Amino acid sequence: MTELKFHWFLPTAGDSRNIVSGGHGASVRSTGALREPSLDYLKQVAQAAEYNRFDAVLTPTGTWCRDAWLTTAALIPVTERLRFLVAFRPGLISPTLLAQMAATFQEHAQGRLLLNVVIGGESPEQRGYGDFLDKDARYGRAGEFLEIVRRLWGGEKVNLDGDYLRVEDAQLQQLPDPLPEIYFGGSSPAAGTVAARHSDVYLTWGEPPAQAAEKIEWIKRLAAAEGREVRFGIRLHTISRDTSEEAWTEAARLLEAIPEELVAQQQAKLRESESEGQRRMLDLNSGDRTGLEIHPNLWAGVGLVRGGAGTALVGSHREVAELIKQYAAVGFEEFVLSGYPCLEESYWFGEGVLPLLEAEGLWTAPGSPAR
Repeated sequence: MTELKFHWFLPTAGDSRNIVSGGHGASVRSTGALREPSLDYLKQVAQAAEYNRFDAVLTPTGTWCRDAWLTTAALIPVTERLRFLVAFRPGLISPTLLAQMAATFQEHAQGRLLLNVVIGGESPEQRGYGDFLDKDARYGRAGEFLEIVRRLWGGEKVNLDGDYLRVEDAQLQQLPDPLPEIYFGGSSPAAGTVAARHSDVYLTWGEPPAQAAEKIEWIKRLAAAEGREVRFGIRLHTISRDTSEEAWTEAARLLEAIPEELVAQQQAKLRESESEGQRRMLDLNSGDRTGLEIHPNLWAGVGLVRGGAGTALVGSHREVAELIKQYAAVGFEEFVLSGYPCLEESYWFGEGVLPLLEAEGLWTAPGSPAR
């Protein structure tokens, strides 16, 4: 089995002991006290992720959270090894400027930048940014965007007159070293085409292993047709405790803190989303508080109110490790995790689950000597 890689999440919309909803048309709120995403708090989360030996932190993008570029740049000097998986939306920025920003970030962070391409699943939000393309066209534009960026990073002088983007004699004076890897998600046919052609890591939300494996096979076929190979990552929450009973008690507490009217409100908003991945998340919970353990130790309760990733690994440290091994067995190599709150949950997972995987030779701490 391939050695696994684990990343954490930077809660730039705020954090809480209860569920904080994400984007995809759903309002951002917590059912308890919200920890504001101040730089001081985000510094604590980033340093906890580094201390607990996560490889990188994913930082989201959208009007509902703080800007990913500015936030992660501010955290460079307070971390040493931690990498930053920065989400951005192609089309809201020039591809030449993005390529240049990545090169500058790599220089200042000594090579610690990764990039997460987010197309944007909600046209109303995109229009607020001045983007009036429909979803399929946004994917088409992303393909042209990433072609320009890749060629610039290769040292080319780029001329491209595409269906969506045009550049003339674009060239970088400084190339990023190393080249940032591209993480890309999406469940629609248009997404698969772009992911197969341009991504280094295809990232998907946490469906049960068998369903998630179907996505892997889909992207593998598309990538093979392009003469490429792609790695696979999965985005999940986690509630890992010393015993299974403790973990499920915590899941029940999170659920009990959600008023019924809030579930109805958030479900209605999320069902307006254009995102195919969001639709698949909603299908897992059916808007119902019952039957939320959709696979042994995989809980869909988060998705009742949160947009985006809506499932959590729940159980004892050993049970969570075993479920991770199930995902690894179908082809996932990278895991992007989070919890409520992100600060404390990074310790539960880092101290409870990672040592079990390390003992089985499935994970090595970043910076450790290669075996």
